[in-house]
Amino acid sequence: YLAGPEPSLADAAVFAALSANGEWARAKGAAGDKGAEYAHVSRWHAHVSALPAFSALELSFLGGKAKGGSFEIDLPGAERGKVVMRFAPEPSGFLHIGHAKAALLSDHFATQFDGTLILRYDDTNPSKEKGEYEAAILADVCRLGLRPNRITHTSDYFEQLIGAQRAMIERGDAYVDPSPAEVQQKGRFARQPSFYRDAPVAESLRLFDAMLAGTEEGRQCCVRAKMDYASENGTLRDPTTFRCNMTPHHSTGERYKAYPTYDFACPWVDAHEGVTHALRDRQYKDRDAQYHRMAELLRVRRVELWSFSRMNFKMCLLSKRKLQWFVDEGRVTGWDDERMPTIQGLLRRGLSVEGLRHFILLQGASLNGNLMDWDKIWAENRKLIDARAKRFTALTAHNLVHLELERADGADAPPLCAEARSLPAHKKAPELGMKLKWYSSSLLLDQTDAALIADGEEVTLMDWGNAIVTQITRDTAAGSVTRLRARLHLAGDVKATKKKLTWLCADGPQMPMPNVRVELVDIDHLICKDSLEEDDALSADAPFLNKCTKETHAALAEPGVRTLQRGETLQVERRGYYIVDRPYTRPADPMRLIFVPDGKNMYGYRKPQL
Repeated sequence: YLAGPEPSLADAAVFAALSANGEWARAKGAAGDKGAEYAHVSRWHAHVSALPAFSALELSFLGGKAKGGSFEIDLPGAERGKVVMRFAPEPSGFLHIGHAKAALLSDHFATQFDGTLILRYDDTNPSKEKGEYEAAILADVCRLGLRPNRITHTSDYFEQLIGAQRAMIERGDAYVDPSPAEVQQKGRFARQPSFYRDAPVAESLRLFDAMLAGTEEGRQCCVRAKMDYASENGTLRDPTTFRCNMTPHHSTGERYKAYPTYDFACPWVDAHEGVTHALRDRQYKDRDAQYHRMAELLRVRRVELWSFSRMNFKMCLLSKRKLQWFVDEGRVTGWDDERMPTIQGLLRRGLSVEGLRHFILLQGASLNGNLMDWDKIWAENRKLIDARAKRFTALTAHNLVHLELERADGADAPPLCAEARSLPAHKKAPELGMKLKWYSSSLLLDQTDAALIADGEEVTLMDWGNAIVTQITRDTAAGSVTRLRARLHLAGDVKATKKKLTWLCADGPQMPMPNVRVELVDIDHLICKDSLEEDDALSADAPFLNKCTKETHAALAEPGVRTLQRGETLQVERRGYYIVDRPYTRPADPMRLIFVPDGKNMYGYRKPQL
């Protein structure tokens, strides 16, 4: 670091200055990470940016362009202290990664301009919504680190919305249409006006009251706004603004029989809650004209709309209906299953909130809606988790190989009994503290490592030193190694050896603290097709369903992993990053560790690289 062995204010000051300077990004990009002129500064900047405190600082100062987007995001008409953003999910399911972008961008703008963030439940469709989803959404919002200034419901304004609808009818800006739904659909498609478009206001008011009362006649009707039935923009062809629904509402019960549509309620509630800027998915860009026209008919203040592209990933489902199928069919354990693209599922799999936020801000104002590879977001995540991931050793439990260290004199003498030595939990992050590493003359190696060792070869035992293999015992029938003997050669050059081996002390009377049983879990996509088409029906024999979405492998880990808590990230040496899904409780119950992709590797259970 700039002023010593640990990060200091000097590092923070220089890092902030570089991150805030667009010239730095351009200069670094021009020279490349290995450019002679900037190599050392680039290496220092990359290292400190992986530290959690510095990554948060970087998000506050980012100003340079990023691939596919820019941090220089313009929010038209924004005034410091006056910006009001809203995140308005429908409580009809769990939040997924698509919702995260709207939530985090809204929070970003509210924070950037010292403004206000409103969490509003868009609860206008009682057929789909449940109170339990509201609780789940609030929990996910908190998991994402958002702290809304206000929490509201569209249902808070049902009476005012009924009044606003009545006023529109009285002004001749809306009418009640008792036509069957299929007739209305044909009329819109043909750009023909409804037969009831010019019905007397009194008749529309009578039918509106029948709708509110939920009478048989009223249930056949809906209210439509008078816009432009012949418009090229289909959303302007007299959209529905109120419709009947006899399903009890999870908040208001049976009080109401007719409910406003999202298209009608949203402009009104946005204006009355003081929202200055509303973020909308660019796939609804055609509806922006409808939003503004509806606001005009409602005679409410204009709200600025800001379009963003949703995050579309390959081999990822975001349809609530299709995700529900996986839950109902038992192909996942629930909405928080680590294979699901929900916020809970992704965080459980090891995606950090900082990594998700960083990736979203990298997209910035980009309107690129192309399918993205998952490796991009996992690569951003790796930069943030690496600095806080403690290092531990774990070996595949199947067919472990015993390595006996021969007796010797002097420095190369192995301990007669197991002994613990204090080592850094992360050599490059001293702030993570120390861990105990056990040493003895009886060790365990992974079978895949042992099978590649030659008799007489000098290898490196990681975190110890070199050893020279003196004897290899093989089971020729099984094609495996059963035992090794070696003598320590701690004066040997670790840089000269080709094989760097992870190892554990063998359990036994000489080992006071036994190794820990763990399950190493690999996760795969639910589908094996980049994206599903409309006619891709979900069924047990659908060809696009991934046949194997999860693999679990038994392993042994060093004793120190028992200190890890649920949700903590670690690096299993030479295998990759994992997140603790089930912490240590007792010897009989193995810990559960889920592999965290790093942008290069999607799976952890693979042949270790020697």
